[in-house]
Amino acid sequence: MAKTKKPKNMQAGMMDQLRRMQENIVKAQSELEHETVEASAGGGAVRVVMTGTQVCQSVTIDHQLFEDGDPEMLGDLLMLAVNQAIHDSQSLAAKKLDPMSGGLSALGLG
Repeated sequence: MAKTKKPKNMQAGMMDQLRRMQENIVKAQSELEHETVEASAGGGAVRVVMTGTQVCQSVTIDHQLFEDGDPEMLGDLLMLAVNQAIHDSQSLAAKKLDPMSGGLSALGLG
């Protein structure tokens, strides 16, 4: 079965569009390294700051949680805050990157 050839100018246009999309994705990924989300649990007693690339930058724990002497509760609050920060970070990345993937279907790749 013979392959249908696309005109060279059409192929060049597609390659140029793919190159621009790749540049935009690289730029967005770089921006995500510097954008942050903050999540908290226990009414703000535990706070986690995470980048858009899911790198934890800080964890802040209210000193009262240590004085209360309930390590299980502290662990639960920490887990909740970290999981929420991961979710929020992934949502931030999807919001920034998903619009770029729409061009793939226009190229017959999505």
